[in-house]
Amino acid sequence: MRQTLPPLSDRGFYPGLMLRRAASRHGNVPVTLDRPLDVQPEAGVALSYPVLADLIDDLSARLWAAGIRPTERVAIHKSDNLDIVLLTCAVSRIGAVPALLSPALEGGVAGELLDRLRQPWLITDRAKLDGPLHNVDLPHLVREVLSVGPAPAATAGSVPLDMYDAAPPHGPVRLHPREPSLITHSSGTTGIPKLAVHCANTMWNRLIPQKAMGWPARGETAALHMSFVHSRFYHLLGVLLHFGSPLVMIVDPTPADVGPLLARHRPGIVETHPNTFVLWEELADAPGEPLSRVRSYGSTFDAIHPRTVRRLLGASRRRAPWLVQLYGQSETGPVAFQWFTRRGAARADGRRVGTAIPGFTRIRIVDDSAGGPGRARPGVSGRIEARTRGRILTYFDAQKQYDGQLRRGWWQMGDIGYKDRWGRLYLIDREIDRIDSVNSNLEVEDKLMSRLEELREVVIVPGSDLEPVPVVCVRGDRPLNPRRWEEATADLPPMAPPLQWRFEELPMTSTWKVKRVEITRMLTEGATLPVTADPSGPTIPAGG
Repeated sequence: MRQTLPPLSDRGFYPGLMLRRAASRHGNVPVTLDRPLDVQPEAGVALSYPVLADLIDDLSARLWAAGIRPTERVAIHKSDNLDIVLLTCAVSRIGAVPALLSPALEGGVAGELLDRLRQPWLITDRAKLDGPLHNVDLPHLVREVLSVGPAPAATAGSVPLDMYDAAPPHGPVRLHPREPSLITHSSGTTGIPKLAVHCANTMWNRLIPQKAMGWPARGETAALHMSFVHSRFYHLLGVLLHFGSPLVMIVDPTPADVGPLLARHRPGIVETHPNTFVLWEELADAPGEPLSRVRSYGSTFDAIHPRTVRRLLGASRRRAPWLVQLYGQSETGPVAFQWFTRRGAARADGRRVGTAIPGFTRIRIVDDSAGGPGRARPGVSGRIEARTRGRILTYFDAQKQYDGQLRRGWWQMGDIGYKDRWGRLYLIDREIDRIDSVNSNLEVEDKLMSRLEELREVVIVPGSDLEPVPVVCVRGDRPLNPRRWEEATADLPPMAPPLQWRFEELPMTSTWKVKRVEITRMLTEGATLPVTADPSGPTIPAGG
């Protein structure tokens, strides 16, 4: 059943209405961008809640005039910018189902996901049509292509969205809280991403505890650099809009550009990917003290290195700043959380990812060593499973794969870990990344990051003979100092000589997670490896 006026009391999260409600509640709250919108570049970078709400209403009217109707799937795959969010909200506002495809996807992967979506509409742009999608057979994969900005003449059937800019307004449409309402995809660290199907009710069950976590920093200016195609972004945006926070939206995370922007706006809330936080360690001592007013940092998607936590909290001049870490997946939302303070960060264990969210999630460790699955005792490692009200409905067009992840209502997270006697969860490794000779790759990486401040990243993967191979990235692409490496690894498990790559050469997901399986494939199949430039001499092979 559908209604045109969704009541606020519903246990459902409707992204299409959240900006209009925030504008009605809080008024002319500023929203600052680091680049103009592709759908309306003339609007500039200094916007507001009402301006964005009006733009969403306008976009939804255009989409309705183009022929999109409730429950129809609409893939959004365009160049990275905030208008991905506005288009998502516009599609949601008229009751259609946004399917968000990362801007970072290769053309072949994007084509396969479009094929799985079974004739969706596609909203894209000229950069994608001329680039990654150029050799994708779009006429056979999608119902119609709507382009942001002018479409290439060679793209048969593509229609500029501007063609409908005089479309009459259309009222909001609500889907039933348990109907599919949003499709995102998994990180794809182990292969082709899976399409995760969300509904308004499960998204609401993720939103409520996150609102509670956001209450202490309510109303603070928030600076965000996050994947616009990840469900976490929409929940965080829902929290910030609820409390009326001014927003600073960042597409380019380069410290030289971000530093002055943050110094001008002095955010009290900062959230980004863990690997971006490592990059932003440089901002701790940057001119203008861009992190000096931060009260709350938010980190999700992946574990964060203790060194990074200490640097970030040390950069704030607030009396008691904190960092919130969330552990979960696209399929589950957050299932565990913890807080770091300056005092706690000094003795933080990077492997501890927190406790279950009371009333919303439960976590257990399953031990298969006794001949069958059983709950592990405190301190004994096993597979991590979670039970949550925020679990997705299914994988689109892959129900058997979804069912295979469930065990009587418990979702298999794909990670190995243990719980201590106080119920705190410790993450050891991804199941697929385990190396027999190393107890925890992640723990060794944390130690190396803490001992070698020049490291931008270190990733330990199994090599061709299943030996641990460290892949390292050094700030400024300077050569790794062999003596410092030898000293830092003296008490660690034996490893192969390090391979030095540029950070930009690491295969990564849209949330900057390193694709470890892809690196292992490159090593074992003898694929062409990246090279690292030696400033004092010629270009050398990685690890040379």
